[in-house]
Amino acid sequence: MCGAEALRFVTSKEAQVETLPWGPHEWLARPGLMDVEALQLVRVTMPAGAAHQFHRHPEFEELLYVLEGRAEQWVGRTSRVLGPGEVAHVPRDEVHGTYNVFRERLVFLAVLSPARCSGPALIDVSREEPWAALKDWRRWSG
Repeated sequence: MCGAEALRFVTSKEAQVETLPWGPHEWLARPGLMDVEALQLVRVTMPAGAAHQFHRHPEFEELLYVLEGRAEQWVGRTSRVLGPGEVAHVPRDEVHGTYNVFRERLVFLAVLSPARCSGPALIDVSREEPWAALKDWRRWSG
């Protein structure tokens, strides 16, 4: 979908749902759904005990905004617990991870920019040091 065919408004019916190990992703804006060049937007619902382990996006900058629940959010070697209305900024190619170590589900929005990349969108580093020592990747493997 591009140009005149691309959506200007996306409802729950038009959202593109992708099932990933750390929870369903509802894509609300991305190439193929909207005629976007600089932004992607996804709503992620992460069950209690799930995690998007340490990874990096070589070409994307990212904002993570918590809607519901709490996240143990890592950016580099620093972590914070974020709750509703709080945001984390992840610079391009920075290692980060989102861990739901709590008993309730976590719902957050992720805004990524730009909308397209030429290489891999995501590189998992959870089994590499120093990240493996910070959070045991085996504990968080599906």
